[in-house]
Amino acid sequence: MSKIEKLLDQIRQKPENTRFSDLIKVCEAFFGKPRQSGSSHMIFKTPWPGDPRVNIQNFKGKAKPYQVRQVLMAIDKMKERT
Repeated sequence: MSKIEKLLDQIRQKPENTRFSDLIKVCEAFFGKPRQSGSSHMIFKTPWPGDPRVNIQNFKGKAKPYQVRQVLMAIDKMKERT
């Protein structure tokens, strides 16, 4: 199992206790480099039409739980499409 898969498993088990830096690593592995990263938000592009982005935000070193859930749903959607 790769480091990213291990991180993803940890995030799935405790989304409310996810470090922002870990979520960035997972997002970059699945979505590539963020299209915006200069502010408090990082926005990643997803490969489907509609609302093709994932937005994450640093909150005192942690990722916001609702944004972690959005990232997990986007990753699941990507895996279904392949």
